[in-house]
Amino acid sequence: MHEVRAVRAPSMPRLAAASLAGTAIEFYDFFVYGTAAALVLGPLFFPTFSPVAGTLAAFGTFGVGFVARPLGSVLFGHLGDRHGRRPVLVGSLLLTGASTVAVGCVPTYESIGATAPVLLLVLRFLQGLGLGGEWGGAVLLTAEHAPPARRALWSSFPQVGPAFGFVLANGVMLVLSAALTDAQFAQWGWRVPFWAAGVLALAGLWLRSSLAESPRFLEIDDHARVPLFEVVRHDWRLVLLTAGALTVGYAVFYAVTTWSLAYATGHLGVSRTVMLTCVMAAVVVKGALTPLMALLGDRWGRRPMCLAGCTMCALWMLPMVALLATGEPLLMFLGILGALIAFITMFAVIAAYLPELYEARVRCTGAAVGYNLGGVFGGALTPIVATTLAEHGGRVPWGVGAYLTGMALLSLGCFALLPETRPMPVPAVEPATG
Repeated sequence: MHEVRAVRAPSMPRLAAASLAGTAIEFYDFFVYGTAAALVLGPLFFPTFSPVAGTLAAFGTFGVGFVARPLGSVLFGHLGDRHGRRPVLVGSLLLTGASTVAVGCVPTYESIGATAPVLLLVLRFLQGLGLGGEWGGAVLLTAEHAPPARRALWSSFPQVGPAFGFVLANGVMLVLSAALTDAQFAQWGWRVPFWAAGVLALAGLWLRSSLAESPRFLEIDDHARVPLFEVVRHDWRLVLLTAGALTVGYAVFYAVTTWSLAYATGHLGVSRTVMLTCVMAAVVVKGALTPLMALLGDRWGRRPMCLAGCTMCALWMLPMVALLATGEPLLMFLGILGALIAFITMFAVIAAYLPELYEARVRCTGAAVGYNLGGVFGGALTPIVATTLAEHGGRVPWGVGAYLTGMALLSLGCFALLPETRPMPVPAVEPATG
C-alpha cells in the first residue's frame, strides 16, 4: 500500500510556470524536427528522391514520432500511475532532450549513406516516446493540485507550453535562415537548434526538481498493478472516443505549422523567413488566448468549448487553404490565425477535460493514451496526406481543406458522445428561518 503523507502544497503560479516551462522545452524538441523536415531534411537525408518525394520521406520520419507517442504514454503512464506524476516529468524530459541533441549529430546521406535516414528514424521514435509521457505527467501534476473551480485555467498553462516551444524552435530557425546562406544553413545551420535542446533540457530539470507530488496520487490506496490492462478492459470506448475527438486538433495544428511551411516555400515560392514569421505570429496569439479560453471552460463547461472549436474548424478549413494559396503574407497569416483560434477553443480545456474523464488510479495512462492516439490519427498523417493532395491539386489545394473539414466532423461526432465533467459549484446552505 502506498504510504499517504502530508505535503506542503506549492503555489499554483509556481507549479503552473514549472509545468509550462517543461512542456515548452519538450515541444521545442518535437517542433524543431518538424520545421527542419519541412525546410531541409529531404535533400540531406533522401537525396535520391525527387523534391516532393524527399519532402514526403522527411514527413514520414516526422510521423514516426507520433506513432511512438502512444507507446510513450503507456510506458510513462505506468510509471505515473504506479509511482507518481513527478518521476514522469524527469524521465520524459531526459529522453526527449537526449534524442533531440543526437539528431543534430547524425551525419547526412552523403557521408554514411542509407544509415543516415535509419538513425534519423530511430531518434525520432525515441523523441516521440519521451513526449508521449510528458503531457500526462505535466498536466496531471497541475490539474490534481488545482482548485476544482479553476482547474481548466491552471491546467491550461502546460497547454501554453507548446506555443512557447514552437515559437522558440521556429525563432531559432528564422534567425539562422536570415543570417546564413542557403549552403551554410544546409551544411550546419539546421543542426544548431537540435544542439541547443541539451541546454534547455538541463534548465527544465532544474525547474522541476523541487515540485511536490500530486496530492490526489498520494490519496490512492489501491494502485493499479497494470494500468494499461485496466484501461483496455474498462475504458476502451472512452479511449477511442477521446482519440477521435482530438484528431482534428492535431490535424489542424500540424497542417498550419508544418505542411504549410513546405507548401508555401515549395509551391508558392514564399521565402522561409516570411512564412516562418506568419506562422510564429499566429502561434503567439494562440498561446496568449489559451488561458482566456480555459476560463470560459471553467464557466461554461469543457464539452461546449470542444463542440464550438470543432464547428469553427469545420467552417474555416476551406477559407484557410484559399487564403494560404494567395501567397500574400497578411492573408496567409489570417488564414493560419483563424485555424489556430478554432484549435485552441477546444484544446485549452483538454488538459482539464481528459483527466476528469478517468478515475485517478489509471488516469495517467488513460488520459495520455487517448491524447496521443489522437496525435497518431491527426498529426502523423496530416503533413503526408496534405502534401500528396496539394501536389495533385490546382493552385488552391481544396483537397487539403476538404480533408481537414472531414477530420473536424469526425471529432465533432466524438465530442458529442462524451459527457460533461466540469465540477459543479456547491450551493450555499440557506440559514434556517422560523
